[in-house]
Order: sequence, then C-alpha cells, then structure tokens
Amino acid sequence: QVQLVESGGGLVQAGGSLRLSCLASVGGAFSPYRLGWFRQAPGKEREFVAAIIWSSSSPYYADSVKGRFTISRDIAKRTVYLQMNSLKPEDTAIYYCAAQSWGVSPSRYDYWGQGTQVTVSS
Repeated sequence: QVQLVESGGGLVQAGGSLRLSCLASVGGAFSPYRLGWFRQAPGKEREFVAAIIWSSSSPYYADSVKGRFTISRDIAKRTVYLQMNSLKPEDTAIYYCAAQSWGVSPSRYDYWGQGTQVTVSS
C-alpha cells in the first residue's frame, strides 16, 4: 500500500511562488511508473497539472501551467515536487498528488493524497 502526503500549500499573492511536496510512504520498494499533480477548484472538475515518469524524470505539463510550473522528483527521498512560479488567482485549488503503477491505463492513477490548499490572491 502506498500513502501519499502533500505539503507546501498556502496563501500567496499573484505573481508569487510556492513549492509543493509529495512524500510517498510504502512498506517496501517504491517504483511507480508515474507521479502526477492534479488540482480541483471550487465548483470545477479535477484537472491534470503535471506528471513525471519516475524512472526517467521526463515531465509533462498542462498547457495552462507550461513555463510557470516545474515538476521534479527525488528518488532517494521518495518525493515529488511541484515548483509553482508566477502564480495567478486561477491557480487557486486543492492540489493532489497521485501515483500510477506500471501497466495500467495512462489515465488511471492508483493512489491519491489528501490534497493541499493553494490560494492565490489578486
């Protein structure tokens, strides 16, 4: 079983930065295929933000965050990060970390964290 715990959310002014972290706790080896960040704003559906292939660190981004957000991972620390720069009020949402196992559908994430709130004031 994998437990994901996000941290680093908070309140920031537009144009500011935050770095989110997601720590994976497992009973044994941790080797997912991909780790992703998603977000859900009030009244909206959850949307993809960014993902990273765990083994190669190849990143993927939603168009809305390209050039502003950077995803990275530290294998030794079992942690994935989301550096968010030039934040906008529309980035306000609960941000979730998720892990995808090998061999599953690309749209399927098996494990989810509880989320961390990011609020960007104008």
